[in-house]
Amino acid sequence: MTEYNFKQVDVFSSVPCKGNPVAVVVGADALTTEQMASFASWTNLSETTFLLKPTLPQADYRVRIFTPKTELPFAGHPTLGSCHAWLTSGGQPKGSTIIQECGIGLVAIRRDTEKLSFAAPPLLRLGHVDPVVLERVAKGLKIPLSAILASSWADNGPGWLAIMLGSRKEVLALEPDYAALSDMKIGVIGPWNPVQDGIDAQFEVRAFAMGAGVAEDPVTGSLNAALAQWLIGTGRVPVKYIASQGTILKREGRVYIEQIAESIWVGGVTRTQISGIVTL
Repeated sequence: MTEYNFKQVDVFSSVPCKGNPVAVVVGADALTTEQMASFASWTNLSETTFLLKPTLPQADYRVRIFTPKTELPFAGHPTLGSCHAWLTSGGQPKGSTIIQECGIGLVAIRRDTEKLSFAAPPLLRLGHVDPVVLERVAKGLKIPLSAILASSWADNGPGWLAIMLGSRKEVLALEPDYAALSDMKIGVIGPWNPVQDGIDAQFEVRAFAMGAGVAEDPVTGSLNAALAQWLIGTGRVPVKYIASQGTILKREGRVYIEQIAESIWVGGVTRTQISGIVTL
């Protein structure tokens, strides 16, 4: 048994304990894949990550990302939470931009005084959803097919299928049949009405990640990145907006989206909630 530095980081909220937590084990190079997977299952968080020495010369650090059931090549809130843990553990980037190595390759991360932001990685799959699959999604979400205004595969690693509804109210009203969608990962977005919903955000997002062992994820960076790439790319949303997520779970997630040149940046506030030692 060995002791490792450990941090639990809250991501995507300026309100303590209202974002999405990620467990981060620092300096985990000696751990086996089986030990990592076992610990991730034990934490029972949507993701647990392990900071490692990079294998690519451009990278500042490497990270492996696990859900309670599987390993992911990339995920958004673990990227920002892991970067936060690396920086607060004394990590020093080689340049002005932090470079993370993970399963999909290299991911650029920038920091300002309030938040961290990652550059959305290239989509692995984008485009047409087979009508039979879309009908299954509508049935599983208990909504008419006509309520889905747009749909697309939007996979940047986890395997998201994305749909757009007509309003925040429709998004928040969803009560999925999780068993019927047990092998899928579905992202849903709908616009806020400034009069009814306020101006704190412009869109509401929900992430149903049954295929990863998570019924509903509180705040999801990978999904928000994929949604932005799809929707900005098709002109359905502005190039800069704020997405709200986690409302049904009593969280106050805020994801900051901004396209700069050819890159879409996905940002949020990060904070250490728990810091200590874990024995594995």
